Amino acid sequence: MSSYHPPFEIHLHGQVALRPDVGLEQVQEALKPLWHYAGARSFSAGAVSAYEEEPGLKFDAREHLIQLCWTVRGHEDFRQSLDELCMNLNDVSAQGAAIEVTFYDAEFDEEEDDREGESRDDFVMLFVGPNPAAIMQVQRDLLVQDVINMMERHFDGSELGGVVAEIDKLFTHRFDELVNSLEVGRYPRGGSGGSGGASGHGGGRRPRHLH
Repeated sequence: MSSYHPPFEIHLHGQVALRPDVGLEQVQEALKPLWHYAGARSFSAGAVSAYEEEPGLKFDAREHLIQLCWTVRGHEDFRQSLDELCMNLNDVSAQGAAIEVTFYDAEFDEEEDDREGESRDDFVMLFVGPNPAAIMQVQRDLLVQDVINMMERHFDGSELGGVVAEIDKLFTHRFDELVNSLEVGRYPRGGSGGSGGASGHGGGRRPRHLH
């Protein structure tokens, strides 16, 4: 007897700078795991978000980048599509980029007093890029930004140079380990994988991002 698992509303947000030689056809193919999961037969049909106010999946020809602000209804199996998406984006990206993925529990209502159980909301940060160094660079930049924002509540920004230097040491060590590994093509677990990243509930629902 199979158990019923309620669906999620899954939201992706981010942007990926593209190599100069990448065009619309390659973008459509790179994003195919998303629009194919949505049940669409073409990019134009699948690029539309479940919410009208969201831009969806867009190729910005002027800025030469992919913009993601797209919601689809799905289940846990969507994570498999994310793995394929990351591999595709690695092949077309010009630099490292971060993509936020939020799983909203579609049947959980925080306003209901008689609700049972906890929300299954989840948040995942994905990192993609043309090579491990580019991926680690964007990870490093995001971590530094988060740490500085937190510590500036207690210290002046000019006092935090040593903290940033220590973060850089950690990433330098990780990169050196990767270079010296025989498995350069396989990123360390929980670190700089194109389809890896930080995951957590984060204490409450995260707001949607709109362009």
